[in-house]
Amino acid sequence: MKVDENQKSYYPWYSSQQGNCIVLFAALFAVIGKDKLNPGLVGLSVSYALLVTMSLNWMVRMTSDLESNIVAVERVKEYSETKTEAPWEVEDKKPSPDWPSQGKVEFRDYSVRYREGLDLVLKNLTLSVRGGEKIGIVGRTGAGKSSMTLCLFRLLEAAGGEITIDGVKISEIGLHDLRSKLTIIHTVLFSGNLRMNLDPFEKYSDAEVWNALELSHLNKFVSNQPAKLEMECSEGGENLSVGQRQLVCLARALLRKTRILILDEATAAIDLETDDLIQSTIRTQFEDCTVFTIAHRLNTIMDYTRVLVLDKGQVAEFDTPAKLLSQRGIFYGMAKDAGLAQ
Repeated sequence: MKVDENQKSYYPWYSSQQGNCIVLFAALFAVIGKDKLNPGLVGLSVSYALLVTMSLNWMVRMTSDLESNIVAVERVKEYSETKTEAPWEVEDKKPSPDWPSQGKVEFRDYSVRYREGLDLVLKNLTLSVRGGEKIGIVGRTGAGKSSMTLCLFRLLEAAGGEITIDGVKISEIGLHDLRSKLTIIHTVLFSGNLRMNLDPFEKYSDAEVWNALELSHLNKFVSNQPAKLEMECSEGGENLSVGQRQLVCLARALLRKTRILILDEATAAIDLETDDLIQSTIRTQFEDCTVFTIAHRLNTIMDYTRVLVLDKGQVAEFDTPAKLLSQRGIFYGMAKDAGLAQ
């Protein structure tokens, strides 16, 4: 019975593959015109009908293969036409080795778009952040929070205005000189061992690495692994939980400890208790650093120096959390929705 059921489906499929309709019509027309056709011509038409079927199958397969492989050509064309990044280093504009010493960040009439022809995502942004301030960045989806942090790394180039860090225009220095002085905590891991992910350039001792793991509350997990610091991380850190990946990235930031720290959804996948521990670590270990936090949990930034509220790419509010709550504006509404204000 099962074989019969299988044949009910398989036979029509196989018939369609062999082009039975073409053969049927070739034979039908031969019968209709039997008075005008000789038997040899009829046989030739039927045999050719069978060959055409195979050719059609081959043609369809080759067409689909061509369509799949032409993507590689399209990608090469796109990459060859993509504008390259700015120079890695600009010798005559190199900042001093101890730059930035204060961590003062200024946006002056700054605008940016993702590419030519698109609308501005940040529009005439003007603000000044003193060294050591803790700034919480909030706003609705699409307000420009992540775009603002990308601009600090010059992943997006300015459409107008400028950003300065300790008086140095970041658009004039090399990308390596800029990016090596900034740290972002984001869940990006590479295939390799844990130590390579924490210290890819082997600048720090094992003791420093373990200290960073302890401060990021990962030391117990790593200590319980047979390979310790040599434990393997799969591509993207898939053998770790999302929360553990974020803790690894926090440990990496603690090792580098640059003057400016950026947190983009750094603790979004961690339970509240662990989040509190991490926030306390950031407050103590990065006490003298300028911190920009894109906040998805408002309670994590309620004790920050100031809160920046973005709306449609512009500064809507920028003041201390207490003053913004008293103004009963956008931030007050968000805090009320989160149950942090009456």
